[in-house]
Formats: sequence, C-alpha cells, structure tokens
Amino acid sequence: MKFFARLIGRLAIGLLLLGATGMIVSMLLGVADVVGTKFLDYPVPGTLEFTESTMVLIVFGALAFTQSRRGHIRVEIFYNMGSPRAKSLMEVFTHLIGIVYFALLAWTGYQEAIYSWNLGEATMGTIRFPLYPARFMLAIGVSLLILQLLSDLVEDAGRFLRGEGPAEAERSEPAAPGPQPG
Repeated sequence: MKFFARLIGRLAIGLLLLGATGMIVSMLLGVADVVGTKFLDYPVPGTLEFTESTMVLIVFGALAFTQSRRGHIRVEIFYNMGSPRAKSLMEVFTHLIGIVYFALLAWTGYQEAIYSWNLGEATMGTIRFPLYPARFMLAIGVSLLILQLLSDLVEDAGRFLRGEGPAEAERSEPAAPGPQPG
C-alpha cells in the first residue's frame, strides 16, 4: 500500500509541477499581451485561448496533491467535537462521498474529452487551440484525485477500526523555520 501511496504522490507532484509551469507561461504571456497592447498597439495572439486552457490544468492538476497533504477546506463544527475514532469515521465518510462525486466528474470528463477529440473541437479566435487537451487534463487530474481518495479511505478505515484519529498531523505543513526543540 505504501508503494501505491508513493506512486500517487509522485504523479500528483508531476501534475502539480505541470500546472505550475502552465501558470508561469500564462503569466508571462499575459504580461507580454498587456505590454504589447498598451505600448506597441499589438496584442499577443491566442493569449486568452491559451490561458483558458491552462486554467483547467492549474486547478485540476493540484487536486490530488492538495488531498495528499489533506489541505482541502473542511468545516469543523462537528469534527472538532468528535473523538479520534469519530473523526476517522467522518474522514471515511467524506472520502466515500468524494470518490462518488469525482468518479461521476471523471466519467463525464473522459466522455467529453473523447467527444472533443473525435470532433476536432477548437477555440474560436485568431489562433485555434484544440480543446481536448484541457478536457483530458481535467479527467486525468480528477482520476488521480480519486486514487488519492481511495488510498486515504483505506488508511482512515484502518485507523477507525484501530480506534485511532485521522492522519492529519502526519501530513501537515512543516514547522516554521527557526530553532527547533530537542
């Protein structure tokens, strides 16, 4: 199981880095477009289309990585009142709901990506960007999130059965820099 978790973690980091690269390229392209439009009276063609497609990669590429760090937003009204075992049960329940929801999203995403591929769907503009890469990235990002949720489900179900609390402390952010006790 640890091998599976490490593999998902590496894939999540790879997708996150791909999204970060896309964000940097989009920012540079956006700056060039603004400078070109404002000072040279010549915008960079295709900036909007490229940025739209890259946003999908940025958002859906980070989902699995964020889940691996248990960094998604959680409403903790009832969560904090529960025992460690109850917290693990709540985690199991939310993982199950997430798996169902994102499985439906992945299924629809793959259908749309294949449809877009077969149709040769592209953006309307000066430069026509194909839409299927962004649609496939949505489906791939969500599929990786599902794998991470499955891994977390197994881990938290085991913790529940053993009467332990969830693994949130193990994956939290590193301590602030400075002198460390010990």
